[in-house]
Amino acid sequence: MTKYHVCKQAPGHAAEALECLGGNGYVEESGMPRLYREAPLQSIWEGSGNVAALDAIRALAREPQAAEAFFGELDAAAGADRRLDEAIARLRKDVADPAEATARRLAESMAVVLQGALLIRHGHPAVADAFAATRLAGDRGRAYGTLPAGTPTAEIFARALTS
Repeated sequence: MTKYHVCKQAPGHAAEALECLGGNGYVEESGMPRLYREAPLQSIWEGSGNVAALDAIRALAREPQAAEAFFGELDAAAGADRRLDEAIARLRKDVADPAEATARRLAESMAVVLQGALLIRHGHPAVADAFAATRLAGDRGRAYGTLPAGTPTAEIFARALTS
């Protein structure tokens, strides 16, 4: 599921990074254009998205301990955030009856819920809250930076600038 999710996120992430750098990111000397061109290749080098997603659901069916360990990690964050609890409950239902037709959706959901659980347990509270609002509760647009009103961006930026 991680391989699937990372490979699908890499092209958009590289495009956003190039855009943030503007003209400096566009010139070959920066190295960014190479990263931008190579980002889609992740899913070729690592196996197609369908293969990675199917591998994830097959592992759940073949290795019940894998599902137990996965949900054990999620359960360690249970009760800390209502949005996470709801996402875990939805995921439990989806994992109980995985289908090849929905393998990509399931692999993505598993990766996002795991990210949320880890952020809520170990991350900065403002970052974890923004992630839960936009990824777990679905209050987001499709582009980067489409955070809901009231997101403590000053706190998030301050954390990033002091790290």
